[in-house]
Amino acid sequence: MTSKRKPILVVHGPNLNMLGSREPEIYGTTTLADIDASLTALAAELGWTLETYQSNGEGDIVTRIQQAAACNSGVLINPGAYTHTSVAIRDAVSACALPVVECHLSNIHRREEFRHRSLIVDVAVGQVMGFGATSYLLGLRALVSVLERS
Repeated sequence: MTSKRKPILVVHGPNLNMLGSREPEIYGTTTLADIDASLTALAAELGWTLETYQSNGEGDIVTRIQQAAACNSGVLINPGAYTHTSVAIRDAVSACALPVVECHLSNIHRREEFRHRSLIVDVAVGQVMGFGATSYLLGLRALVSVLERS
């Protein structure tokens, strides 16, 4: 059954390639490679495969989300700082017509005022935040639940 399913796309936004060394008091010491390995293991346990993608470029993220419509079942995204600024990523999420779950390592509502607003959340099926690297795992479980109900 797994082989007939299209993989789930995980999109990591800007600066997430710096995890493990970037502001560990906020983001922890887990690296992006650690997160990807945990996600891949969980996906396999749940009967799914993953593709992971990280970019610091807004246009590159938009292009990859657009491509997802043809080759992926759903998207788990941490848009990073683009969460609060990118209408282009929001529009790509809306246009791809796939279930999308937004996740964040930190609780954006406990951060600076400018981080409280997500441009993505209203076009996503849900949002998970504030649990560090576990936010990704919770987000993947939620996305798989949505995919398996449809």
